[in-house]
Amino acid sequence: MTRLRNRLLAAFLVATLAPLCVSLWVTASLLEHSLDYAPTRQLDDLSKALEKTGREFYQQARELLRRDAAAGRLTPRLYAVAAMDQWPAEVAEFWESGTPERFRLEGQSGSRLDYLVRGGAGVSVYSRELGAVRMTELSTLYSNARARVESARVRDLRRGFLLTMLVAAAGVAVLMFTVLSIFAHRIAGPVKKLTGALERLAAGDLSVRVTADRKDEIGLALEAFNRMAGELEQSRERLILLTRLESWQAVGRKMAHEVKNSLTPIRLTVEEMIVRQPWRPDGGERAFFEQAAQIIIDEVTRLERRVRAFSDLAAEPPVRLSEFPVNAVLEERAGFLRGAHPDVIYNLRLSPDHPAVRADEDLVRGVLTNLLENAAEAAGPGGVVIALTRLSGGRVIIEVHDSGPGLSLHARETLFQPTISFKKSGMGLGLSIARKSALLSGGDVESIPSEFGGAAFRVTLPLAEARSAQAPAPPVESTWARSES
Repeated sequence: MTRLRNRLLAAFLVATLAPLCVSLWVTASLLEHSLDYAPTRQLDDLSKALEKTGREFYQQARELLRRDAAAGRLTPRLYAVAAMDQWPAEVAEFWESGTPERFRLEGQSGSRLDYLVRGGAGVSVYSRELGAVRMTELSTLYSNARARVESARVRDLRRGFLLTMLVAAAGVAVLMFTVLSIFAHRIAGPVKKLTGALERLAAGDLSVRVTADRKDEIGLALEAFNRMAGELEQSRERLILLTRLESWQAVGRKMAHEVKNSLTPIRLTVEEMIVRQPWRPDGGERAFFEQAAQIIIDEVTRLERRVRAFSDLAAEPPVRLSEFPVNAVLEERAGFLRGAHPDVIYNLRLSPDHPAVRADEDLVRGVLTNLLENAAEAAGPGGVVIALTRLSGGRVIIEVHDSGPGLSLHARETLFQPTISFKKSGMGLGLSIARKSALLSGGDVESIPSEFGGAAFRVTLPLAEARSAQAPAPPVESTWARSES
């Protein structure tokens, strides 16, 4: 069964990894083209051009301001040495630095260029407005652009995206592979159990069953196997029983033929001897002779009864299937046996559906008579025999329980074997004949645990195809008890 699981995993790999690899290749190609069209490179070129233009503009503005100041075309702001304590911090710092001149950007966002010149009387400051050009803002934009370009270079977007895709794809593949492994195990496990059970079934072990705890198609297959194994086991038991009965039928036919031809002349001859005997006056010898003759007649009669029983076992009457209500037949049999067992209470619990069966009515009567008779003898005076009918799975169930001592495990295993009897006057053929009759009618008879302490038997018969539909009603109870007089 490992091969099945491996095949499922291989099918998953072929069905998922190939499309996944193609998807990764397509995604990587698209990413490569997308990065080629990304604005990072243009931003780099633009920032460099902006830097160059800004520097040139700044240099030109400085030279122009220096020339105008030298030519006297601009009026400076003079900061005298005598009022040094009133100088702005920038001017004081320039004076202390000792440099002859300095340029600086002032105003809102660097829109004014100041030219500081050191002289004997103090510091002269020449200024010129740069117009719409704001050098500080331009410098900030340039710095941000360069920072963005450098960040893109450090991060290496191509490698980052590819690695991210590979890691994500690998994670998804591992997750799906794990899920599939669990799924494959859930499929392969029950199939492995089913295969093992089939091998045991093929080897002859009809008692094998598998646990069917699923509701999907595999669970239905396991349940179907269990039903098949159960039906095969029942069929084998029935076949064994019918084979044994056929063997005993052959024995019964031969015994009936051999013994009957001898018993009848013996009984008739003894009876004739009793009639023709010229008795002497001595009554003692006569009494002895009559007693001996009667013993012979009784034993011959008993042997004839046994021969008739074997004849019934060996008989093969034609089976006449018909549809009839089983409740009525059960009530009739219980009422018939009431006279023979007046001290036994027959309690009937009949199905409110009034089920009809399709079977041989005479054979079913014989089966019910045998089971009710055995139950009454087991229950004894004052005992109770409970008979019930119900529907189950398209079959009609008849159960007969008694309040007797019950049956041992060994007794249950040998109940239906011919010549095995647990009654003093029994011959061991009644239950064999009853089960044979049930099998011929399409049903069966089996021993079941009783809920009432004694023995119990279940008769299963096929339900008639067309039965009268009755409204639900409480179970019908009918009780035949000993009459109080």
